[in-house]
Amino acid sequence: MTVVLDSTALLALHVEGPARRTVTDAMDTDSTWSACALALGEAVAAAARLADDPVLARLLEDGIRHTWDFLHVVPVDQMLLDDAADLCRTQPVGFASALHLVAARRLPAPVRYVTFDATQIPVALALGLEVLSG
Repeated sequence: MTVVLDSTALLALHVEGPARRTVTDAMDTDSTWSACALALGEAVAAAARLADDPVLARLLEDGIRHTWDFLHVVPVDQMLLDDAADLCRTQPVGFASALHLVAARRLPAPVRYVTFDATQIPVALALGLEVLSG
């Protein structure tokens, strides 16, 4: 099984709380971890907004970037962009979320999709993904 982290899960992995346990439990179930290329930029941007102290924000970003080195990254190419646009036409999800979801669908099944974005959960389930959330 492949564990796919969206940007909320990638960020949660580096913030104390129950969401972190959800992500670490998922990652403990399999050694194949993946994310859409979009996740890094989104998680780093969110980290900067999350931490008031610039030093803490930088430490959080460093942790995210370190984790990134261990993920299989699904590139954002024209086919992914087209598939995300198609998904947005049929499902109540924004374009960035659609990119994460169609990236997860590119991977061989079964896929365990980890997200803390409530708008993604029903769409991920409709796509046949196993969803973990907090």
